[in-house]
Amino acid sequence: MTQEKREKKEELEERGHWAGKAEYLLAVAGNVVGLGNVWRFPYLCYKNGGGAFLVPYLVFVVTCGVPLFFLETVMGQYTQEGAITTWHKLCPLGEGIGYAGQLILFYSSMCYIVILAWALLYLCFSFSSELPWATCTNIWNTENCVDISGNNNTFHWTEQSNSTSAAIEFWERRVLTISTGIEEVGSVRWEILLCLIAVWVACYFCVWKGVKSTGKVVYFTATFPYVMLLVLLIRGLTLPGALQGVVYYLYPEPAKLLQPQVWMEAISQIMFSFSVGVGTLTVLGSYNPYNNNCNRDCLRLCVLNSCTSMVAGFAVFSMLGFMAHKQNVPIEVVAESGPGLAFIAYPQAVAMMPLPQLWAVCFFIMIILLGLDTQFVMMEVVMTSVTDLLPQLLRRPGGRRELCLLLYCIICFCAGVLMVTEGGMYVFQIFDYYACNGTCLLFLSVFLSLAMGWVFGTENLYDIVEDMTGVRPSPIFWVCWKYLTPIVSLIFFICSIVDYQPLTFNRWYVYPTWAYVLGWMMSFSSILLVPGLALFRLMTGKGTFRERWLHLCSPAGDLTLTRKQKPEVQSLTLGTEGKYFVVMENQIQH
Repeated sequence: MTQEKREKKEELEERGHWAGKAEYLLAVAGNVVGLGNVWRFPYLCYKNGGGAFLVPYLVFVVTCGVPLFFLETVMGQYTQEGAITTWHKLCPLGEGIGYAGQLILFYSSMCYIVILAWALLYLCFSFSSELPWATCTNIWNTENCVDISGNNNTFHWTEQSNSTSAAIEFWERRVLTISTGIEEVGSVRWEILLCLIAVWVACYFCVWKGVKSTGKVVYFTATFPYVMLLVLLIRGLTLPGALQGVVYYLYPEPAKLLQPQVWMEAISQIMFSFSVGVGTLTVLGSYNPYNNNCNRDCLRLCVLNSCTSMVAGFAVFSMLGFMAHKQNVPIEVVAESGPGLAFIAYPQAVAMMPLPQLWAVCFFIMIILLGLDTQFVMMEVVMTSVTDLLPQLLRRPGGRRELCLLLYCIICFCAGVLMVTEGGMYVFQIFDYYACNGTCLLFLSVFLSLAMGWVFGTENLYDIVEDMTGVRPSPIFWVCWKYLTPIVSLIFFICSIVDYQPLTFNRWYVYPTWAYVLGWMMSFSSILLVPGLALFRLMTGKGTFRERWLHLCSPAGDLTLTRKQKPEVQSLTLGTEGKYFVVMENQIQH
């Protein structure tokens, strides 16, 4: 029987490792440095007190971002397992955290890629002889449209209450052909659908061979966006009005720090930007060699992430300052975040510049590559977690993993089709606001830090890190893993529930009740997995309740022993053998 099991194990394909440290660093950098660094952080910084916003941001970097980033990486590198099976090895009671993280990534895979489809469509339009969002002479424009590229009415168009810019009309009436509400789904936007198919095909072939293919792709997708960002930064800072934009971006308003909303948005940004709570860092770390210096890697990647956000703010607000200068309006009028920045404000600013097609191409290539990295890493994380959960099924030769990935892509694509209809933007907002929100990540962070800091034990974590890297972590991690991270995450999780505001679209459209119910169902589908699976294991396990509890709180017996554990196990083994020989001797004498 043992021989048969060995033969079956030998038939399984190897899990694999990164070909070198550069692949790991680029993969993680490509994942954590995404669209949020470009279109969310700069706006939050400007909106929440400028330079003063860096105070709550850095507080949460230290108390939540870096400790959770490091913790998840250590879990993966030590166990060499995916986001679900790593909990089987370390703390089976927290298994629901792994499943919940993968469900959030599943939802994210459905909607995040739609942004890339929009960006690809804009990229195609950027090669036109005249940018279609710069003029009002197109068939989709209304009589209220204002030509932002002209020099006559551009400066005072905001004073006309019924006027809309050509960029807004292009986005809403040409690209989205947006309906009046989520109840009116409308027809499929075939151009966006074709772009969606193209992006899914690209992502599939980036991931289909696992880290063998992902590790090679990131050399381009993780580095080229920095080239584009640098080009746009230099160009933006040389434009008239750029200084005005930078001042608005960083001008400190300390009074804003007294507003709870500022602190809530800061910690939410950390959760998204550092990709914590969903198992992404666990999976990427699991492909590292056991003795990799993950301590140093994590600190470098966290610094890179935060610095990229700051630099992106200069690139974005220098351009917005230029646009405000050209229109002779306050910068508050033109400042946007999210899709509004990427598909309205920035294209509008580009249209006012010399050689607008060149800068539009640079911008949308950067957006696509930033998003592409994050998208295929999410796919790789889910596939790795599922494969590690079902190795006997998916690691056999014959392309089983590739077929499973294809099925995953088809399911996500079918859900995405609904988001490229005329009412698709309303569906997209539901997913983005409820299924993939910061509240869910805060909830997972609370139980992640409690499970590892209290159940598994910080001393065990310190021994593991010391065994892998040769260096004992800083005492600040002990304080964070045990106290600061779970307390801070719990406080702001409760605040986010208490301060909940129903989703609206464009500040005027109120969703029907059933849409809000659907959104909350998606939120709770991940949250309830954590206590639900823990209770299920407790109720269905073998033995007494105390035995079941101890079993779920104990790590697996086949984990790699640290240097500190080896002598303890050897002495325990020798002690057991000694007792055995004493018993045998007594039996012989009698």
